[in-house]
Amino acid sequence: MRLTARGVGLLAGAGLMLVAGFWFGYPELTVLGSAAAIAVGCAFAHAAWRPGLSVKRVADPDRVARGEPATMTLTVRNTGRLASASLIAEDRCGARPVPVPLLRLRPGHDTTVSYPVPTERRGVIPVGPLRVTRRDALGLVSLARAHGDTTTVWVHPRIHHLNAVPAGVARSLDGRLDRVPHGTITFDSLREYVVGDELRRVHWRTSAKVGELMVREDLDTSLPQIVVLLDDRASAHPRESVDETFESACEAAASVVAAAVREDVPVTLQLVSGGGGTANFLDQLAEAHLHRDGDLSAATNRLRQQRLGDTLVFLTGPGGGAELGLVGALRGSYPAVVVGIFGSDGPTPAAVDGMVVLDAKDGPQFAAEWEGVQRW
Repeated sequence: MRLTARGVGLLAGAGLMLVAGFWFGYPELTVLGSAAAIAVGCAFAHAAWRPGLSVKRVADPDRVARGEPATMTLTVRNTGRLASASLIAEDRCGARPVPVPLLRLRPGHDTTVSYPVPTERRGVIPVGPLRVTRRDALGLVSLARAHGDTTTVWVHPRIHHLNAVPAGVARSLDGRLDRVPHGTITFDSLREYVVGDELRRVHWRTSAKVGELMVREDLDTSLPQIVVLLDDRASAHPRESVDETFESACEAAASVVAAAVREDVPVTLQLVSGGGGTANFLDQLAEAHLHRDGDLSAATNRLRQQRLGDTLVFLTGPGGGAELGLVGALRGSYPAVVVGIFGSDGPTPAAVDGMVVLDAKDGPQFAAEWEGVQRW
């Protein structure tokens, strides 16, 4: 609760008139000062009344691709029993205030307001709470209160359709790597025999060498294990068009993930700054933003230790082209490495042997170049 400029002036005038009236013996000034002070007191009492409001908001839809329409429907109900509510209210949609008319809202009645949610930019948009401001008739006192909870609208990056999906990789006992057709079961690792294992899975040659029974662990390599590494370092997007290059990288990541999910291919999304996994990928991309403390060397070391798949897709901006050697060094753990560079002005950076580099200016061009790769 706060006094408006008019309220401050009236209260100061009331004090001066009361002092002058009592000091110089002018009863008229005393009466005027008392009336002004009473008016301010009544204004405080009026503004302190808390209306009973029930607020409900529904986003349709609450998850949307960048640029697609989304609508927020807000329903405000007067749950009081005695008086109608005439209030000044506004909802918060991200950083944008949205006026909500609450004129003569009778007890037990409600009003509904719908407005578009801005989806021009990828991100997470918090909506609410409803901020209701109550003022007295003279405009002396203003009191703002929050009503209702907040709702989140997720604006995902655009998805560009990809048909091509990398092929699986088979690993043999002698360490060789070969591409395999769909439906292939191949060796993955050896472990010690435990009671209940089938004897036909015992690898007798290794068992004879180590002196105890060793059992083969097989893996279905009919589908690849794709790892998408999104470069969210501020140093990788150093130009004025930082938003566009990072947005393009997010669109490419969303497109690769969507293609993998559509084909039932296991996929993992990782960020250079840390985090990522197998949760809701599109929500992760909506939350993604640039970090100044990201370390590509630490990220590649993490991927080398975890060995999350056999196909690595690295998406970066113009500032990441000079560090492709760190990514290329992962070919021992990830036989197939694809790099997408967005917004590069110069020539395409030289690729490490066996690594595919796609130089694109935006998401649609990346999708076109991805489809043109002949090494899947």
